Amino acid sequence: MKVAVIQFPGSNCDQDAVWALKRVGLEAELVWHTEKNLEGFQAAILPGGFSYGDYLRAGALAKFSPVMAEVRRLAHQGYPVVGICNGFQVLTEAGLLPGALLANTNLHFTCKDVYLRVERTDLPFTNGYQPGQVLKIPIAHGEGRYYADAQTLERLEHNRQVVFRYAPPPSSAGGEADVYNPNGSLNDIAGIVNEQGNVLGMMPHPERAVEGLLGSADGLPFFTSLKQALEAVGA
Repeated sequence: MKVAVIQFPGSNCDQDAVWALKRVGLEAELVWHTEKNLEGFQAAILPGGFSYGDYLRAGALAKFSPVMAEVRRLAHQGYPVVGICNGFQVLTEAGLLPGALLANTNLHFTCKDVYLRVERTDLPFTNGYQPGQVLKIPIAHGEGRYYADAQTLERLEHNRQVVFRYAPPPSSAGGEADVYNPNGSLNDIAGIVNEQGNVLGMMPHPERAVEGLLGSADGLPFFTSLKQALEAVGA
């Protein structure tokens, strides 16, 4: 079970992703963006960072990288594909996920812990969580405001494609959305999946929350879920 962690010029969370994957016992290998063959890999992760310096728009240039043809092949063949932060932006730019990530409403790069509610646990990325479980996961982005037109939002909700939503801390009685929603994402969306359920994008960083020493281990089940899913299909 080997997972490709794609490195674009400007990726900076690639080693974190490799660490998290290896921590749960998955084989992980860094793959440079010029690679044209991902044969032998059973999943791919597009990590956070600033691919190509985020020139033009975040993720806009990375979609033209040679390796993206192979990422598309894996996605279309049903293999798990994950985009985290900048990787989420790349997946929307590449058309593998709907919508776009716009500048945060506060117009600042925001780096802090946030809380997410798990909306689905029937996916290869979330079967280790409980329905409605609230996670503490860090974010670090300036363009993380999820946006889609009304029809797309309605389709996402109808098809249960919203996987993670920003939420108040579990100890609080609730609160205004602009307090717990760190970037102004529509419908508090923090992560979505494609209709087939095998391509997921999320702005928060589960790979930075895989052990208590980092402030939270709530991201670890994300990677154990992926491992169990790959084992289940004999990848």
